[in-house]
Amino acid sequence: TTDFIISILGLIIVFELTRRASGWMLPSLALIFVAYVFVGPYLPGTLNHSGYSLERFATYVFGLDGVFGITLDVSSKYIVLFIIFGAFLQISRVGQYFIDLAFSVAGGLRGGPAKVAVISSALMGMMNGTSAGNAVATGSLTIPLMKRTGYKAKFAAATEATASAGGQLLPPIMGAGAFLMAEILGIPYSEIIVAATIPAILYFISVYFMVDFEAQKKNMKGISRKDLPKLKDILIKSYLFIPIIILITLLISGYSIIFSGTVGIVSCFLVSLFKKETRMGIRHIIESFELGMKNSVQLIAVVACAGVIVGVIALTGVGMKFSSMLLSVADSNLILALIFAMSISILLGMGMPTTAAYAVAASVVAPGLIQIGIEPLVAHLFVFYYAAISAITPPVALAAYAAAGISGTDPMKTGVQAFKLGLAAFIIPFMFFFSPQLLLQESFLSTTIISVLTACLGVYLLAASVQSWFLKKQLNFVGRIILFVAAILLILTGIITDLLAIGLVVSVAILQKLSKAKKSAPVNI
Repeated sequence: TTDFIISILGLIIVFELTRRASGWMLPSLALIFVAYVFVGPYLPGTLNHSGYSLERFATYVFGLDGVFGITLDVSSKYIVLFIIFGAFLQISRVGQYFIDLAFSVAGGLRGGPAKVAVISSALMGMMNGTSAGNAVATGSLTIPLMKRTGYKAKFAAATEATASAGGQLLPPIMGAGAFLMAEILGIPYSEIIVAATIPAILYFISVYFMVDFEAQKKNMKGISRKDLPKLKDILIKSYLFIPIIILITLLISGYSIIFSGTVGIVSCFLVSLFKKETRMGIRHIIESFELGMKNSVQLIAVVACAGVIVGVIALTGVGMKFSSMLLSVADSNLILALIFAMSISILLGMGMPTTAAYAVAASVVAPGLIQIGIEPLVAHLFVFYYAAISAITPPVALAAYAAAGISGTDPMKTGVQAFKLGLAAFIIPFMFFFSPQLLLQESFLSTTIISVLTACLGVYLLAASVQSWFLKKQLNFVGRIILFVAAILLILTGIITDLLAIGLVVSVAILQKLSKAKKSAPVNI
């Protein structure tokens, strides 16, 4: 009886804490799963189960198979360290160095502020683990600059949201998702970051060309070099990268995550002492821990609430039923099964931070993918990608909505634009399913190089198709469709598909050369 009472009170606290930390979306989803525990006996077909008492439900879910499961365990031991590390970077203004570096490198290029947003948001998003939070933090600087350069408010907000969501996919930290994945799969952390490198690069190549084509269409210029941070000053401050280098080196060298994270925090403090403007005193250290704890509370709350969903899945066995359902779909069509798994992963991730979204998708979708014969690492990376980009998938695109608030534009339209800019992320998981070489799992170097090069060309053509711009001219509708097909063919591994794709690209190039240049900016479709 005591266990039952404590469990009920604990679940109430989890729901209320999550509501205060992240709103109603995740608690509402968790309550739907809770309701399933009690209405399951009255449901038909696959969803039917024998039913459970309130006491059985509460004591099971508020235990090691639910709230206190592997997700909360990893978050409280490992991910909190990296949240504190990110707080130290922010308070010491070391994080500002990443933005200054991005401005120095890309600010003077065509449509420079958008490219700065892509680079800086990728670096910051990789570490802070929240797409929406990163969109607000870096977007407050980059979005006004993009608008001033000539980008529409909607496009500027969507660019920031897309880059922030992509930061979760970028090794070596991946918004702390890599640590959770390593714990769930029981494989070395280094194996995950190696596998995730090429897909992340492909994603940001696509986003980069999306904003570059937009700048070409509108004949935009970069920021004047005199208004940018001097490269000489940036290089002088390159020592500020030391904490990141130390952290990555320790992690790859096989040191424990706790040791690596702790050394990273200490090194961040020591590096801050080199210059007066970054020097951290006692007050700054306390502020860093305070900011780290505030951010940790939100993470722990949503992860605990996600644990309720995971517990219900384990208690009712609905995860295994989903696996069986996915297996039956795969018997008729494997592509259809993957699309089904993608849709469920995105749906489960909507309104949730990436870590919690992945935890739920890993419990529901990943086992089904493994059961139909997909390698465990590929299956988990597949669902992780869609859990991350649920932040830019309408109708509940948290990162896009957060950026829209800064830009002062319509949230739903911004979400649709972010979806278009991040389209590559919806295709890349299929790429590494059909071309495992992209995960650097193959031993044949020549095959891997060819696959990577054709994939890079594929995402470039995808950007050209979405932005309706190729060879410095507007594409007509037919040309866009042809380039989109060519992009998909290049994504698929095979000599025949590559040759077909090249033939399609050449045909579009000839048509572009023969057509008259259209000076007016194209209408987005």
